[in-house]
Amino acid sequence: MTQRTTELAVRKQVTVEAAQARAFAVFTDGLASWWPLEGYHIGDQPAVTAAMEPRAGGRWFERAADGSECDWGRVLVWEPPSRVVLSWAIDANFKADATVDTEVEVRFIAEGPTTTRVEFEHRGLEQYAERAAEMQAQFDSEGGWSALLALFADLARS
Repeated sequence: MTQRTTELAVRKQVTVEAAQARAFAVFTDGLASWWPLEGYHIGDQPAVTAAMEPRAGGRWFERAADGSECDWGRVLVWEPPSRVVLSWAIDANFKADATVDTEVEVRFIAEGPTTTRVEFEHRGLEQYAERAAEMQAQFDSEGGWSALLALFADLARS
């Protein structure tokens, strides 16, 4: 008997007019510069910054003005300047939830000295159970990962 697994995922690709190392650095170290915290935060307080600790096992999180922090997940793989894999521990109501363990993988592929193809995948969405299709549609919408990747690409280009 073979088991069939259907993995729900959102896959995106964007070409960035930036060298591979710059694209990686803007996505990771520069997260707070392009992530629109005013509308995309999960903590109880409005976020003023977001950060990704630059190592496997590090946190991916937001911080509010009062110093409180809200984890988004963990850095699972840290391979500058070519790849980062993050856990996304956020539930279907966009609240931190350590029992949710979807993954975001971002690959940075140099296509020339000043051009990088960024391949993005948010996978494991079946963990949202009865809300999996809804979450996949939301992440895949124009206001989802597409909008966030466009903001990233614009900043990396400048």
